Amino acid sequence: MNTALQLTGSTFVLLALMHVIFPKYFNWKKDLSKLSLINKQMMEVHTFFIALTVLLMGLLCLFFPSELHSTSLGKSIAAALSIFWFLRLLIQLFWYSPYLWKGKSFETIIHIVFTGFWIWCTGLFLYVFISN
Repeated sequence: MNTALQLTGSTFVLLALMHVIFPKYFNWKKDLSKLSLINKQMMEVHTFFIALTVLLMGLLCLFFPSELHSTSLGKSIAAALSIFWFLRLLIQLFWYSPYLWKGKSFETIIHIVFTGFWIWCTGLFLYVFISN
């Protein structure tokens, strides 16, 4: 169990760090320049806090895996994380338009990989929550 949590935590840390390249990769300078100042800054701030949240989840899994599955508080956190990642999975499947990835090799691979990862995260944290 600890190894699965730590590997997942490592992936969260990597995912959080990937947020650094998002502005350039997604051409935010051009696209966000069309927004009002408040919307531009909200986008930037929310992206920072999403990355920070994922980073903190990763550090929690890396450094406190035993506590996540052996304490009441840890199990409660695991339940919350399972809900979080389940909702993220639903967003992946039902909010993002298939137009963003269908017929595009790289985007389709990313869509499939992240769909699988959100399923993994949902299941892992649910298992941590319900296991003895």
